Amino acid sequence: MALSSTIFRCKLNIADLDRGYYADHALTLARHPSETNERMMIRVLAFAMQASETLAFGKGISTDDEPALWDKDLTGSITQWIEVGLPDERLVRRACGRADHVTVLLYGGKTADMWWQQNGDALSKQHKLTVRNVAGLSSKALASLAEGSLDLQCTIQEGEVWMASADQRFQVEMQVLQVPRDRY
Repeated sequence: MALSSTIFRCKLNIADLDRGYYADHALTLARHPSETNERMMIRVLAFAMQASETLAFGKGISTDDEPALWDKDLTGSITQWIEVGLPDERLVRRACGRADHVTVLLYGGKTADMWWQQNGDALSKQHKLTVRNVAGLSSKALASLAEGSLDLQCTIQEGEVWMASADQRFQVEMQVLQVPRDRY
């Protein structure tokens, strides 16, 4: 018998002072049986950092032709392709050919550092790509927030990201590894 996804409901309040984006989102997250709470919460973080009214979650961890999240314009063109974790470098290059902008949100501590050492040179040629590495303690803190019903606040100001729940508040530490030349 196949295991089914676990459904999480998340009320997410976003105050992104850097982009002037302020909104409440009611998210329904399906956590694949092979997905960890850490990866699921990194997807929530990615949503908060790139939020728009049209940003949507992809089909999931087992689908190669869709990202973790994406945003499309009214014509169906992909404006934003967002991957989390340690994606295959070829997938990231392909995404850069399909989307206006691609973001990779790495996590995993030393494993993420090794991924960047192995793939950074090849990906540095991708001019539409942003890569950030979430610090290990921050990704673990995010994972600790995972409950069946989440009520979270995310504040972004001057490049700093803060997450809060009813009983926790912390800064999400991350290192910017690559940004497109025309951004920031």
